[in-house]
Amino acid sequence: MATALADNLDGATPTAQPKRRARRSPLWWPAVALPAAVAVAYVVANRRLTGDLEYVLGALRTGEKAGYSPSEVFTHRPYFYRWFIALLDKLTFGGPAVNEALIGAAGVLLAAAAAFALYVALLRHLTGREAALTAGAVGLALTLAPRNDFLQPEWAAVVLTVLALAAALGPEKPWRGALSAALPLALAVMMKYSTAASAAIGVLLVYAVDRGRAVRLAVVAVPGAVALFALSVLAGSHEWQWTEDMPQLNASTIGRTGIHPRFILERSAEFLADRAVESPVLLLLPGALLLVLCRVRDRRRRTELILVALTIGAGAQAVVVVQGNWFMYHGAQMPVLAAATWGLAVGGARRSPPWFFGAVSLLYGALPVVYAELPGDLQRPYVVWLAALVALLAAVVDTRLEARARARAQSPGGRTVRPGFARGILPAVLVALAGVVCLAGSSWPGSPHLVQFGKVLATNSGYLTSLEDSEREADRIRAELPAGVPVLYLAFGDAAYLVDHPAQCRYPIATFLQRTRFLADVTELKSFRENADCVDHDPAPYAVLDRGWFRPGKVDPALARRISAVYDCPTLKESGDVQFVLCDRRSGT
Repeated sequence: MATALADNLDGATPTAQPKRRARRSPLWWPAVALPAAVAVAYVVANRRLTGDLEYVLGALRTGEKAGYSPSEVFTHRPYFYRWFIALLDKLTFGGPAVNEALIGAAGVLLAAAAAFALYVALLRHLTGREAALTAGAVGLALTLAPRNDFLQPEWAAVVLTVLALAAALGPEKPWRGALSAALPLALAVMMKYSTAASAAIGVLLVYAVDRGRAVRLAVVAVPGAVALFALSVLAGSHEWQWTEDMPQLNASTIGRTGIHPRFILERSAEFLADRAVESPVLLLLPGALLLVLCRVRDRRRRTELILVALTIGAGAQAVVVVQGNWFMYHGAQMPVLAAATWGLAVGGARRSPPWFFGAVSLLYGALPVVYAELPGDLQRPYVVWLAALVALLAAVVDTRLEARARARAQSPGGRTVRPGFARGILPAVLVALAGVVCLAGSSWPGSPHLVQFGKVLATNSGYLTSLEDSEREADRIRAELPAGVPVLYLAFGDAAYLVDHPAQCRYPIATFLQRTRFLADVTELKSFRENADCVDHDPAPYAVLDRGWFRPGKVDPALARRISAVYDCPTLKESGDVQFVLCDRRSGT
């Protein structure tokens, strides 16, 4: 069976492949699906949410208790993403651990549904094995995503883009596919606006399979995204204001810092290395791409795919550079792209699986834990890049072996061996299992939770320990508060999430106020003035202050005077080393 990528000899637009029935081994799906399901179940039960998700949930919950819907509460995230998280939250119950496990399970089901839809659509364009491994790898990359990626706007945009890919490639009629894909692709843009990069990558991936469908998709998706943005502005009274003001909170954007090519190149190399430590499948991307391209025999088609791949890579990194914060989750699309390429590379093997590449895939499943245990002198970006080189060399060896096998089969005396269980199904299962292990590499307790400049700053187990400490601090504050009393949160969103007392205004988290610690011109924003009014216009009876995040002596002086005029906070001498304190409203205010 020809595939849309590997065997398009004349460079023409690929067409859907005819379906044919093939005898399948009953061991194929269970042997791979069961270990994958165990890994997913373990992750759902133990992952917990990262602080950014707690920020959003804390703002939505405490804002709702103050009478504001997700349309009207500020969370530093756009309209449609706020509603996405709010709807997930409505499905949950119980304490924090159970609640977060249920939210995680709902996210996993969404990712699994997107992956299955992609599998069904790819069957029209790829062989059954290619479709299964590609869609399966995408699904696992999403469901086993590192904690810092999972359910973030970038992650949600990738899930929606996968759904759009399935909708665009599945139907027999291209225009029907484009119209079906327009909504999920437009919603992908609405997750954070910068996530338009993920939507654009989706269009490029469709282009790699079918140029005509890609053009149709772009034609309908762009006005769809504009229409959704207009809807968000109409539905939320502050949405346009926040859209203008939110970018001004970031001191690191290119608009503020300017373009410095050398810094961008060096920092990108460090970022990609850090990203690969958290998601080792990214180390396999160059080798997987080589395996795919070596099967394309038409030179023009190969050149076209190389250009598409380079454009996708540049776009995926550019969105990280433009935002300027270099947060790991800004590159959440990268591991999913790498996983898809890996599945296509392994599933498209004709005569035997890429054994050397598969062995490296298996070993790299343990790489995050091993790297976290390395001495500090060896936790360097160049070590990670050497690991990527090893994977690329393994792929080179496999391409050589594949070329020799093809030459022998095409020689006059060559003999084609029909693959049986030992030559066909069993090797495919073993290499697929290696991929499962690799994609689960970020989930182990000893795997890195946070990496920066090559250094592992926290592991998964360390993060869970710190979360327990935060919960105890929140319990201490909550024990000092009367039941249900409103609170002014001068603390990051995880404090609001854990304390869980009502806010008093539409700005549950004092994000605009805290940013004056770094950017004096934030005081000129209308959103800052509204946020500052939360302090002394109908003030809450109590304020929760986190001195580590919100430092009254560092923020705007006029704001600091307004806070001290309303709230009596413990001094450093009174509280000692405690950073998380409760402030009382002064009498007469």
